[in-house]
Parts: sequence; structure tokens; C-alpha cells
Amino acid sequence: LLWQLRSQHCKPLLTLSSLWKNIKDASFLQHSSYTTDIKPKVENKRTVENLYRLSVDIKKIRRLKEWVLFQDAAYVKETANTLREMGADKTAIANILERCPEAILRTPAEINSQRDLWQSVCQNEKQLVKLIEQFPESFFTVEHHENQKSNVQFFQELGLKNNIISRFFTSAPDIFYKPVEKNKHIVETLQRMYLNLGGSNANMKIWLLKLLSQNPFILLNTSTAVQENLEFLQKKDFSDSEVLQLLSRLKGFIFNLSPNTMQRSMFFSKDVFKCSDQELKELVLKCPALLYNSVPVLEERLRGLLKEGISVDQIKEAPMVLELTTQIVQYRIKKLAALGYNIKNGNLENLNGTKRDFEATYCRIQAKRERPMFNPVAPVD
Repeated sequence: LLWQLRSQHCKPLLTLSSLWKNIKDASFLQHSSYTTDIKPKVENKRTVENLYRLSVDIKKIRRLKEWVLFQDAAYVKETANTLREMGADKTAIANILERCPEAILRTPAEINSQRDLWQSVCQNEKQLVKLIEQFPESFFTVEHHENQKSNVQFFQELGLKNNIISRFFTSAPDIFYKPVEKNKHIVETLQRMYLNLGGSNANMKIWLLKLLSQNPFILLNTSTAVQENLEFLQKKDFSDSEVLQLLSRLKGFIFNLSPNTMQRSMFFSKDVFKCSDQELKELVLKCPALLYNSVPVLEERLRGLLKEGISVDQIKEAPMVLELTTQIVQYRIKKLAALGYNIKNGNLENLNGTKRDFEATYCRIQAKRERPMFNPVAPVD
């Protein structure tokens, strides 16, 4: 069946980790009032000297963000002093300013306001300094400060814990730049959707907080996109409880997709497994990856499994294997083969699960293989 898999040349969907990285990298320049397209005249000598005294790698700044050095107003000493007051040592200060030299363009008042805001959701200043050192761009993006402040208050009122909110600051900073009313509107849409799908008022808060904790990017969607994806699933004859099950299992990432993308993935799976609409629905409920992953991703994973000698029927019986990357599958098959376990004749479910789940399965199979076939202390006739 391998040669029946059609070759696709579609751009794969961004993974969550790559999405988070792209947002963080673009965040500062997107929301900064400074631009890089202003042709510089000369470097600000005082700025360069002050950075040099702090042991900052000037060459690195010139190579990556030279435009910062040409700004007339800079607050190198003030920024360093504030970081020092929070407990940052000399090395940490230099690292922060090398990674985010734009920090020196922030006024002391802006930095102190940001410090107070972040401190309100951090356990202590030691944790705050650690976060700034890891994610300086997020901290020093101070535009829309009032929006950030209002959104922090809103998230706290929803019941999100401060450690979750502080994680949002570093992993999904863009959700704080929107007016709080827009985030409230999305949350209200999710609450209404949950109740319409049969969820209870008693469980709604827990469901919502878990969803937001796992996928804060859901707040970057529009209520229209949320409704369109919901309607797509309902048109595919998923019941309300099944839709709610999919939303929970997919951690809300389903709203990052489009109806067209989901349609293509489902059509591809139906063609490969030669199944009816009802059978396809059952497969999707077993393995939501059939809905979430793009056609090129599904095709690549199927090809990898078939290459290992695994049949389509086996995959259909245990579709959860498609949630694993080809590299992980190959590693696990090889590890089990070292125990003498032939996956071609075995159960594909032994490949599934998290790393911890697989290690438990591996140890169980290993113990079974090493168990003696007879009782060594029993008398021999």
C-alpha cells in the first residue's frame, strides 16, 4: 500500500514549540516604537563605553542589533542598576543586555513598572531575575503596559495561578498586548461553547482553566474561528459529548487549524484505511492526531511504519501509534527488537505512550522474557 500513498508537497503546520519561538522572536520588534530601518550616522559613544564597562560583548550587538547603538537616548547604567537591585550578578546583566540590547532604550520608569507587574506573579525576585535572563525580550517589551496589567488582573480573577500567568509572560507574551476586552470575549465564547456541548456549570471553571493552562494561544483566535471549527466537527456527525472529548484531548489546539485542513486530513485517513464515515469517526476519537496532523505528516509517519513491515490493518487497530514521530517509532521498535520482540507479529500498543509509559512497557516485556521457564528449586524426577 506504500506506493498508494500520494505524494504531497504542502507546507507542514507549525508545531507548538516552533510557534512559541516565532512569536517570542518577533514580539519585541512588532511592539517596539524603535525601528531598524533608520540609517545610522554614528554610534553613541557613551552607550558603547557604558556597555563595555559592564563586560557586554559590543561586537555581538554590532553584528545582531547595531541600530540600538545609534539611538541618542539610552539608559545603560540605570537598567544595569535596576537589574542589580533585583539580584542579578555581573554575568547575568551582561547576558541580558547582549541578548536584548533594546533594554537600554527603556526608561527607568518603564522598567520599574514592568518589574512591579512581573513581581506580582513571581514567587520572589530570584525567580524574576531567572525569567528575565531566560526571556529578556518578553520582559523589556513594555508597550501596552496598561493592557498587560489589566490582563494579569483578569487572569487572576479567572482563577489562574500566578505560576501559570508568569509562564504566559515568557511563552505567550502576545496575549497580554491585546485589550482585556478581547480576551474576555474569547473566554466567554469558550464558556458558552462548553455549556452548549453539554458541559456542566460545576465543571466549567476547571475545564476552562486547564484548557488555558495547556494552550494560552487559544486566546489569539477569533470567536468566528472557534465557531467555524466547532461547526465542522458537528457536520461530521460527532456528538456534542464527542466534540467536547476531542477539544479536551487536543488541549484546544484544534482551534489553531482550519476546517479545510481537518477535511484534508480526514479524507486522507479514510482513503488509506478504506473505512466508512462511522469507522473514520471512531478512529479519530481513538487517535485525534488523524484530525490534527497535516496530510504530509500523516503520510510520512505511515510510510515509516510500513517500512518497518507493519501492516495498515495493524495501524488501523492501534492508530495511536500515529501520534509518535517516525524517529521515536524507529527507536522503540529497535529497543524492543533487542529483547527479541517482533513488532510485526506483536501489539502496536506497546509502542505507544509517553517516554515513561514506553519504559514501563519495555521493563514489563523484559521481565517476562527473563523469567525462568521452570522452578529451579523444584525436585527433578
